[in-house]
Amino acid sequence: MMSLISCEWFRRCHNGIITGPTGAGKTFLACALAHKVCREGYRALYLRAPACACRMTLARRNGSYGKTMRKIARTHLLVIDDLFLASMTDAERRNLLEVIEDRHSRTSTIIASQLPIDHWHEQIGNPAIADATLDSVVHNAHKINLSVTGESMKKKYGAVT
Repeated sequence: MMSLISCEWFRRCHNGIITGPTGAGKTFLACALAHKVCREGYRALYLRAPACACRMTLARRNGSYGKTMRKIARTHLLVIDDLFLASMTDAERRNLLEVIEDRHSRTSTIIASQLPIDHWHEQIGNPAIADATLDSVVHNAHKINLSVTGESMKKKYGAVT
C-alpha cells in the first residue's frame, strides 16, 4: 500500500487493478490515487468505460479518432471505471486494446471493475485480443480486491435522512 501512496507504482509506469462488488469503494480508491498523482504534478483522466466506448465510437464517425487516441495516450494516468459491466462489441474490444497498447510501459492505467480478473478474458470475447490486452495491463499491475461485508458504501454513506 505504501508504494501506491508514494506514487512509486506510477513513476515505474505500473498499472492498477481494483476489483470488488458494487459499493465496495473501487471508484473512490481509483479517484484518490488519481488525485495523489495530480498533486504530484501530473495529469489524470477519469473515464467510465461505457462513456469511453461512446466517445471512441463518435470519434471514429466524426474523424477525430486519432486526436482522441493521442489525448488518451499522452495522459499520465488514465482511470477506466466500470470496465466489463456488459459484453463488449468488436469495436470496443479493438479500442480497448489500442488504448492499452498505446500506454503500455510508457504511462499508467487504473482499471476498476466488478468482474474478477480471472473472468476478464472471457468477457473480452476475442481470444487474440484478450491475450494481447491482458498481457499489457495485468502483468505489471498492482491488484486490489475490495470486499464488502454488510452494506454498500453508497447505501451506508449516501442515505438521505
